[in-house]
Amino acid sequence: MTEQAAEPTVFERIAAREIPAKIVAETDRVIAFHDVAPKAPVHVVVTTKRGDYRDVVELAQGDPALLAELVAVARGIADDLSDGDFRLVFNTGGGAGQTVFHVHAHLLAGGLEEGSLAG
Repeated sequence: MTEQAAEPTVFERIAAREIPAKIVAETDRVIAFHDVAPKAPVHVVVTTKRGDYRDVVELAQGDPALLAELVAVARGIADDLSDGDFRLVFNTGGGAGQTVFHVHAHLLAGGLEEGSLAG
């Protein structure tokens, strides 16, 4: 687990309703919302409400049940918003395109475009 940042991450602020977002799913520990710069017809960010883990590796090591919950939420969204087929992308590290260091996945579905999945 990483140290808590002095300032909440953008995803924590969305979860706290400080920043508006089009929320599509939510549990006690996971929130999902439409990406502001979609790369596919369905592009949803699925993330933890708390910024305790920087990336999927830390989450898998620290709380595998929360990772399973995040994936289950993503599956439900894909079932609701597309035909159930989807891509789930976790960028891990700046060199891989991660720009928000709060674990999150990009759920993409429906006519996927090639290109960057930074986030």
